[in-house]
Amino acid sequence: MNDAKELAGKVALVTGATRGLGYAIAHGLAAEGATVVVSSRKQDSCDAAARRIAEETGGFVDALALHVGKWDALEPAVDEVYARHGRLDVLVNNAGIAPVAPSLFEVSEALFDKTIAVDLKGPFRLTAVAGARMAAADGGSVINISSIGAHRPSPPEAVYAAAKNGLNALTMAFAQEYGPHVRVNCVMPGAFATDMAETWDESFVGKAVDRLPVGRLGRPDEIVGMVVHLASDRSGYTTGAVIPVDGGRTAVY
Repeated sequence: MNDAKELAGKVALVTGATRGLGYAIAHGLAAEGATVVVSSRKQDSCDAAARRIAEETGGFVDALALHVGKWDALEPAVDEVYARHGRLDVLVNNAGIAPVAPSLFEVSEALFDKTIAVDLKGPFRLTAVAGARMAAADGGSVINISSIGAHRPSPPEAVYAAAKNGLNALTMAFAQEYGPHVRVNCVMPGAFATDMAETWDESFVGKAVDRLPVGRLGRPDEIVGMVVHLASDRSGYTTGAVIPVDGGRTAVY
């Protein structure tokens, strides 16, 4: 039996990793042997998440505070990862926000700009910086976390959906820019039972799972396998792909 861990020896940076899908992804990468850098806006939250993941997986987990909406903070953050760990093999662009307004007419410029900054501009710049470093070294894998909202937008989430659709497009462009040694792929989650879902009422959950082939919300661990696969060498012929993990939502018109 081969007990070797899938990602042993790799260093991974995961943004928005202190809760929800980001935490599950960071936990899954660490469980497969990667050195994981947990990143989010607040250092204390990063520290706490890193400690929990390290205790539960036995892996080496680091913590780095980073606001992905701050353009000038992104290159120094990548430099810091290299300074601490000597390499970066996997970048997971998971950090995102999904604010809503009562109507599209009432979306403010500040709300629009903040959403685009975190959900699109940040991943663009972070991928540009990290991808260039990866391409100049041993290569690597960038995994963007989008949303099925990009394909199934509703008015309340229109700005978020537009940003995620832009992230899908960036995935394909960066796959060309940094190939063949850096692979860039995208996962589009559907409705998952994260801590955010705890605030959803029964009616909203009912609408979220209505007509879903699997008939339920996803569990955070159910996205991990796809991300680990894309981070690993086993997906060496997969790049520029946008992959739904949505319980079949995008299969239903």
